[in-house]
Amino acid sequence: MENLEFLMNSLWTMVAAILVILMLGGFILLEAGSTRMKNAGHIAGKTIFTFGIASLVFWAVGYGFIFGDNANFFVGMSDFFYGGGQVEDAGLQTTVFFVFQLAFAGISLTIALGGFAERAKLSVYLIFSVLFGVLVYPIIAHWIWGGGWLAEHGKQDFAGSTVVHLTGAAAALAATLLLKPRIGKYNADGSSNPIFGHNQVYTALSVLILWVGWFGFNAGSTVSVADGFFGYVALNTNLAAAAGAVAALLISWIVLGKSDITTMLNGALAGLVAITASCAFVEPWAAVVIGLIAGVLVFYSVRFFESRKIDDPIFALSVHGAAGIWGTLSNGLFATAELAEYTGVGKAGLFYGGGFGQLGVQALGVITSGLFAFAVSYVILFVIKKVSGLRVTEEEEIMGLDISEHGSYGYPEAFLSKEETKSL
Repeated sequence: MENLEFLMNSLWTMVAAILVILMLGGFILLEAGSTRMKNAGHIAGKTIFTFGIASLVFWAVGYGFIFGDNANFFVGMSDFFYGGGQVEDAGLQTTVFFVFQLAFAGISLTIALGGFAERAKLSVYLIFSVLFGVLVYPIIAHWIWGGGWLAEHGKQDFAGSTVVHLTGAAAALAATLLLKPRIGKYNADGSSNPIFGHNQVYTALSVLILWVGWFGFNAGSTVSVADGFFGYVALNTNLAAAAGAVAALLISWIVLGKSDITTMLNGALAGLVAITASCAFVEPWAAVVIGLIAGVLVFYSVRFFESRKIDDPIFALSVHGAAGIWGTLSNGLFATAELAEYTGVGKAGLFYGGGFGQLGVQALGVITSGLFAFAVSYVILFVIKKVSGLRVTEEEEIMGLDISEHGSYGYPEAFLSKEETKSL
């Protein structure tokens, strides 16, 4: 019977890992659909390329830094160049756990690279992907998931509102600040011009793919079939996403006089990001509230960054940053004593008799993790900027990164003459 549970845990976690990796397809469509046609092929290709880099770096050092023994304040110090060793009491095959955790590292990097969209050199993606996978993501993941100092304080982050989403968004913020806005985004008087994505259907499909993949993200983080608890986590995940979508569309309708599709899609993702920390700690009604607030928050957050002349093409700062912060803090309000005891992490939130203790721990995690990810990413990118530059030339940006970086178009029929197309 124990062997059957071991096998079922391993199978479930492997399925969840596959769902998380397939979320990269959602991010390809999200980024490509939210940006211009002349950059679509570049965006799709660099996502696959950088996941390859993330996988190799995670195998070499990332996994060991997060979960290795002989840990110091920042990282663990074993299991480098992971060879597939089996831990007897792990409850599942540790190679499966490795693949599952690798998928999370890849998603966090993909979020970070959203801040580079439509203006960064491909070489910058390569260098930053390596250094993010060594110096940024594994340190925060070790602090919270690898038994580090925030874990010792009882920091609740079941599937990564902080570890994955806020970390990626903080790095994206550093990139947007150093790269500066895209050509034509802002006028001399400070007013902004909308730069519309080329395919809203892609964007909607991406949200559906990500929504489904999130069941692997959140429910899969149980890494166990015991008691069917993954179903409870999935319920909370879906409710928050639904509430986020509805709230975002309604607030845009009320404020703008028209219901904005992009805002609604961002609201669904914001609900998913927000519930990621709390999906195993809160009751279903609280999941709805968390999603509703996330949907409203993302609407105003996008406008806040826009007013500060921070050009965020795929809204990573709002969807993953602002919603990630809210989701992490929500544990400090809505976590129940029963679920905190069941998961073995932290204590009850403010509304369940826990006082301000857990809320303080959650806030500490947000501040330290967010600042660390931003500061290290900023330093990495600042050095790259001084040494070789971050941004393509003005001419290359106007041409589009498909042709300037790769010598071909993602949509050749749209940019080439009939004669040129025939010769392809």
